[in-house]
Amino acid sequence: MTAQLIDGNALSRELRTHVAERAAVLRRRGVTPGLAVVLVGDNAASQVYVRNKVKACEDNGLHSVLEHYPASLSEAELLARVDALNRDAAIHGILVQLPLPPHIDAQKVIESISPAKDVDGFHVASAGALMVGQPGFWPCTPYGCMKMLESIGYDLRGKHAVVIGRSNIVGKPMALMLLQKNATVTLCHSATKDLKAMTLQADVVVAAVGKRNVLTADMVKPGAVVIDVGMNRIPAGEPGEGKLCGDVDFDGVREVAGYITPVPGGVGPMTITMLLVNTLEAAERL
Repeated sequence: MTAQLIDGNALSRELRTHVAERAAVLRRRGVTPGLAVVLVGDNAASQVYVRNKVKACEDNGLHSVLEHYPASLSEAELLARVDALNRDAAIHGILVQLPLPPHIDAQKVIESISPAKDVDGFHVASAGALMVGQPGFWPCTPYGCMKMLESIGYDLRGKHAVVIGRSNIVGKPMALMLLQKNATVTLCHSATKDLKAMTLQADVVVAAVGKRNVLTADMVKPGAVVIDVGMNRIPAGEPGEGKLCGDVDFDGVREVAGYITPVPGGVGPMTITMLLVNTLEAAERL
C-alpha cells in the first residue's frame, strides 16, 4: 500500500478562491475585510511567515496592514497599539506574530486582542468557545487539518484519533475539534509511556511536536490517515541536509498509511488559508 497524498497546496487554492469570492461580495457592500499583522523584532522565520500572510491577503481581496516594530518596543507600547487596532473599524482581524521578545508577556498581549478580532484563535475566549462547542475562531493550524480530513470525505464518527503534542496552538485544540466530530481522541505527549501502543490503535494520527521521525512506519496501523504538522530541517551531515521535513518519517509511513500529508506542501499552506477564512468571517459577522 502506498498512501494517497492530501495536497495542502491544491486544497488551499480551492479554499482561497472561495475566500476571494466572499470578499468580493463584502466589498460590494462597502466592506473590505482587513487584517493587521504586528511583528516585533527581526526573527527571520517570523518575517517570512508575516510576508506570506500579507501577500495571501492581497492576492485574495483582503486588506492587510503590516506593523513592524523594533525588538526594543515596550510591552506597554505594544498593548497600546493593539488597543488602537481593536478600535479601528477597518480592521477585522489582529494577529501578533509569535514569538515576542522575552521582555513582553505574550499571553498578556494575546488577551488584549478583542475576541471579535482574534483570528489566530489564541484568546482564552476563543479557547473556551471551542471547549464548549460555541461559535468562535478556531486556531488556524488545527482548523486546516480538519479541512484536510473533510477534503477526503473522512467520517470521524467513532474513529480513534491520536494527537501527538499538547500545545495550546495545535495539540489541545486539535483534540477538541476531533472530539466535536465524534472521534474518540487520545492526546499523547512527552510523558506518554508507550507512544507506539497508542498510535498502532489509531485510525487518524496527527503529529505536532516539532521533532523529526517521532512517527515511523512501525507505529502506524495499515490504512491510517496521517497528518504531519511538524516543520523541521534535516541537520547538516545527513542526506538532504537543510531541507524541510515534518515530524513523520514520510518515506516509511507512506508505505503503510492510507492517506498522508507531505512537508512541505501539506498543513503549512492550510494554516495561512484558514487565517484568511477567519478574517473573512470576522468581517461577515459585523
